[in-house]
Amino acid sequence: MDKYPLLAPEELDEGLKKLEGWKTEENGKWLVRTRMLPSFKEAVAFVNEVAAIAEKMNHHPFIGIDYRRVTLRLTTWHSGGLTRLDLESAQAYDRILK
Repeated sequence: MDKYPLLAPEELDEGLKKLEGWKTEENGKWLVRTRMLPSFKEAVAFVNEVAAIAEKMNHHPFIGIDYRRVTLRLTTWHSGGLTRLDLESAQAYDRILK
């Protein structure tokens, strides 16, 4: 059995209710959020904190930085889509800015 099985549609819907600003893309294969930070320096600091969490969790997002705008894209490659690990990562990243 896969360590991280794909989320059933109802599990994904329930998980999204607990996340603010996250959406799915490509028929539920990606979990995506874009955040606007007050400055470029704060955007980079946020990304550095995301990187530290990703290393600890051994689950790495795609990260785009466009000046103050940071986009995080999550998926679990070896499972072929979204898993519990993606929801947990999104929650951890959201806690950084609270």
